Amino acid sequence: MTWSGLQRLLLALIALVIVGGTAAASTRSIGQADESVASPQHALRLNASQLTPPAPDAPWQSVELPSVAPHPGAVPQGPAWFRIDFRRESASPRPWAVYLPYLYGGGQVWLNGQQVASVPESTPQLRVRWERPHLLPLPDNMLRDGANELMVRAVPAQGEHSLRFPRVDIGPLVALNEANDRREFWVRTTPQLTVLACLIVSAFVLFIWWRRPREVLYGLFGLATVFWGIRTLTFVIEAVPVERWHLWRLVYLAATGGFVVVMALFAMRFAGLRHRGLEYALAAYWLIGPAWLLLAGPAGEPLVNRVWSGGLIPIGSGIIAVSFWAVWRQRTWASAVMPIVLTLATLAGVHDYLIAWDTALVERLLPGWSGHRLFMLHHAANLLLLTMGALLSLRFTRALASLEQLNASLESRVADRERTLSENYLRLAALERQNAAAEERQLIMREIHDGLGSKLFTSLSRVERGDMDRTQIEESLRACIADMRLALDALAPEDHDLRTALGDFLFRWQGELEAAGVRTSWTIDMPEDAAGVPPHTTLQILRIAQEALTNVVKHAQARQVKLRLQQAGGLLRLEIQDDGLGAGTGPGGQGRGVVNMHARAQRLGGTFELRRDAHGTCVVLSAPLASSAA
Repeated sequence: MTWSGLQRLLLALIALVIVGGTAAASTRSIGQADESVASPQHALRLNASQLTPPAPDAPWQSVELPSVAPHPGAVPQGPAWFRIDFRRESASPRPWAVYLPYLYGGGQVWLNGQQVASVPESTPQLRVRWERPHLLPLPDNMLRDGANELMVRAVPAQGEHSLRFPRVDIGPLVALNEANDRREFWVRTTPQLTVLACLIVSAFVLFIWWRRPREVLYGLFGLATVFWGIRTLTFVIEAVPVERWHLWRLVYLAATGGFVVVMALFAMRFAGLRHRGLEYALAAYWLIGPAWLLLAGPAGEPLVNRVWSGGLIPIGSGIIAVSFWAVWRQRTWASAVMPIVLTLATLAGVHDYLIAWDTALVERLLPGWSGHRLFMLHHAANLLLLTMGALLSLRFTRALASLEQLNASLESRVADRERTLSENYLRLAALERQNAAAEERQLIMREIHDGLGSKLFTSLSRVERGDMDRTQIEESLRACIADMRLALDALAPEDHDLRTALGDFLFRWQGELEAAGVRTSWTIDMPEDAAGVPPHTTLQILRIAQEALTNVVKHAQARQVKLRLQQAGGLLRLEIQDDGLGAGTGPGGQGRGVVNMHARAQRLGGTFELRRDAHGTCVVLSAPLASSAA
């Protein structure tokens, strides 16, 4: 264990000592701090349900305060009256009050034969269990100099078979305020803060578990805080409608068992122990308690609480054993803290169980302690949850530190790899550009050789043989010039794209079509940031357009032609539609041109379609950009 680990462990123990010391201080007799405060150790008790004080000659019995039934019987105890005599030596200018550390079932306070205060009791419509202390002012005009008589009617709390009555402090209000505020803080304010903290922490931790389902420890910790927050509500909710009382006790019992079972599962997972059968057994025992209470009804609550809740103590002992086994196995300060805090929480749970169900044993071990009715589990459980949260936080920070180191190492490796890849990419890009340029040159040279070169060679041969007149020679030369212009358009500088090349092409055809009496309509629908089209692809598209327009002028007898070039996604679409009679199919006519257009479309990896109907002819070319750019 490192020095920093020892420091953290020491701080945890100091915090526990502070909590225990403060709670123990709250039991101190106020009379020890202020001699004017009376703290009677004896009273007269009479079991009676009447709402007015019994007569002085009633069969009162002397009891020691606090009054605790050491063996709660099967027959429930009813309300009782307590008569306490005290003295006020002389009139005091300070107001007086009576301080009752607890009065769970409510009751009444009478001074010298007159009622001065009341704490609401359970009714047929409402069930109450007052966890808070009661500081009740005593009217000065009802106090006597010398002997005074205080009578208190106490009622058992709902669900309890025995009546418990505390030691009463009577004296100046200012002197009693400190004890009342101290107990109010530990019994009421602390649970309220616990419920709020559990609500916030559980929402945060369960969200982490929802996003990271494999982090089971976070999920178990979140469930533990949820169960403990619900269970702590018993110190916050003091009045419940009768029709909801049984449901509330079911929820309380389920939350208590759920907290213990989830803590057992957390300890097992934290120790690296997985046993599916044992996990199922714990879950089954958890469900037994609520199911038993549901079947037994409200009357069965004392038995269920005493028997089933007592069975949670062995589970707590098992948690401690698992935690010590984890210490032996892991040998870290974090694993050493858990068994210490779990032991304290289990001992606190045993203490609370004995306070509730076997005060005789507590009285033999610690005389007078059980009467103070101080429950320690909710303080020890808070410390346990804080420890669990701290361990998970340390685990989380360690994981982050490991990730940061791993990220730093990976970033260095990735940076080296990126530099290598960047250099390789630059070399490959240069080679690809060279190969692409070479392929384009070969394709265009082949196109010029097969197109323009073939026409020139054929025309020259015919001129040499004398087979061509002046008109035919002019027509052949014009066709060669048109092919040359197409090649020049396709080989234009890089800032000339397909739109520009097509625009130049249509500008040259505009006059020829108008001279033939054909009206024209051009539409180019391509985005400004469209991907570049390679020169070879541009040349093929222009040749298809040239072939189609040539058919319109020579064969279609059309009055109107429409051309539309459109880019939709990764597809180029060229449509040329006329209202003529359609192309011929004879040798040397447009039939040969259609075959050429089909072949050019296949070279582009696209499709070519020729549609004829009564309204004219439509040529449609579809070519993918991906293959065009290849």
